[in-house]
Amino acid sequence: MRDIRVQTGPFDPGTELERLEGMGGGAVASFTGLVRGDGGLTDMTLEHYPAMTARAMARIADEAEARWPLLGLTLIHRHGPLVPGERIVFVGTASSHRAAALEACHFLIDWLKTAAPFWKRERYADGREIWVEPRAADDAAASRWGREAKA
Repeated sequence: MRDIRVQTGPFDPGTELERLEGMGGGAVASFTGLVRGDGGLTDMTLEHYPAMTARAMARIADEAEARWPLLGLTLIHRHGPLVPGERIVFVGTASSHRAAALEACHFLIDWLKTAAPFWKRERYADGREIWVEPRAADDAAASRWGREAKA
């Protein structure tokens, strides 16, 4: 089972985990990312091109399925306006064994951060608006998986 979604509305990690647990494997791993409110951030807007994003996320999922024996995976990424504390991304994996579930989950979030084409604009309480630039730390995390993370 593969479930890949890009959506404006919220998601429920509990519901997503239940679906993965229902796959009958021995392990489920997940990551839920939240919008941080660092430095007076009031909101963030994520933009994307739907067809380009869908292709990139499918390629990332393909790579994870080729590397690990997964029973299922879920990738959810939100777009549009979000405020601090809101859920922005969910990655879930199901496998017969914990190592595969954990490693695939880690891989998926690392590659989503670097290879999925989302553009983030942050707005701050002092009136500043900035486009978020790629971070070297995210590229370094993705590079540990061996191949170029540009999907």
